[in-house]
Amino acid sequence: MVGAIVQKQTSSGVHPLKFALWLIIISIIMMFAAFTSAYIVRKEEGNWLEFDLPNNLVINTGLLVLSSVFMQLAYFAAKKDNLNQLKIYLVLTLALGTAFLIGQWEAWGDLVNRKVFFGGSDANPSGSFLYVLTGVHGFHLITGLIFILIVLISGFRFKVHSKNLLRIELCTIYWHFLGGLWVYLYLFLTLNH
Repeated sequence: MVGAIVQKQTSSGVHPLKFALWLIIISIIMMFAAFTSAYIVRKEEGNWLEFDLPNNLVINTGLLVLSSVFMQLAYFAAKKDNLNQLKIYLVLTLALGTAFLIGQWEAWGDLVNRKVFFGGSDANPSGSFLYVLTGVHGFHLITGLIFILIVLISGFRFKVHSKNLLRIELCTIYWHFLGGLWVYLYLFLTLNH
């Protein structure tokens, strides 16, 4: 059956899609570990522009943490077969995730207004690193929003409920990971900037 997610497990007890998701998460962790390590090494080399981080990054962090709360509530609603709450919480998660991305775009605009650029002759490595860290995270967040939209559509088609939780479980894990990754990045940038 095309489009159906069968709730089968391997002999190890882990569903293949859940295993694949954990491999993706591990690879993203390794990528951001490399980025943040390179940030520290490059900063120590000198020629590092000091500037304040955009103020709205604090608000954006709050939006993403709140979206994670709504994502968890959506999962709980699915477990209780409360499909109306499931849809409401998923819409709220989508809205807050989108607001986060808009806030990140505005943060980039703030950086440009302060003459902090990515690449080119006017760029400093500190600004470029900030664009890369926030941009790559933003890309992954867009994939998370698409995933949430797919789960929401599945909810409207009554394919997400207590007997079919795999979609929303995978989505919840990924969304919490993206939220946790952003909190790490925000703290890293605040402490190392």
